[in-house]
Amino acid sequence: MPPINAAAALQISILLFALPAQYFISQWYGTDSAERIQITERLIIASWSISTRSYWSLDAWADRLKLWLSKTRTCFYIELLILHFRNWYYGEKKIKSDDEAKPHSYFAESTRVHSPKPEYIKFRVGQVVIHKRFGYSGVIVGWDVKADTAEEQLQPKYPPVKQDLKDTPHYRILINEANGFGKSTAYVPEEEITIIMGLEVVYHPDMETYFSGYDGSKYIMQPWLKKLYPHD
Repeated sequence: MPPINAAAALQISILLFALPAQYFISQWYGTDSAERIQITERLIIASWSISTRSYWSLDAWADRLKLWLSKTRTCFYIELLILHFRNWYYGEKKIKSDDEAKPHSYFAESTRVHSPKPEYIKFRVGQVVIHKRFGYSGVIVGWDVKADTAEEQLQPKYPPVKQDLKDTPHYRILINEANGFGKSTAYVPEEEITIIMGLEVVYHPDMETYFSGYDGSKYIMQPWLKKLYPHD
């Protein structure tokens, strides 16, 4: 049902006004009932004719439909532009935010371009992996050629017998919420994870920030992330 515009409201008002108008007509044109009836009929017929032309006319409905479709298309294009702007904005924000606030970013969150990629980096951003010991799955969103974090945080994680792990590739992972692991991200050495072959859906609130889809073997990086890992 199209919205009632000023013209439609005027037509309805005229129809509703017809009966009260009969009283005033009787005052203005005398008391002859036949004359009053004729005037009232002409008033109603005129109102109905206007309503028929503007509200029941096929052309009028076609014009209203064209207007509605144009507005619908406009809303669709606006929403599409907003979506593209959102992806661009959050991507650019992800690149700039942390490095603007502090001189260095840890846990594979550095915004420097990771190029060239050393041959010994086994896995790629976008691949789905599983933790060998804890059993949770997730998707890789970044890597470092060796553990990149403050030394005081490395000491509890790597006791003397595992000190050599600090110098091996490390990966930042978005943990699949479907596992119920209780953590949303992890930063782990390469030897603790392995690739999951086949389709594995990862549920995480930040997936759309990092990826635009899935190609059957790995998740597709958003443009801003691809700039940081051009060889993955």
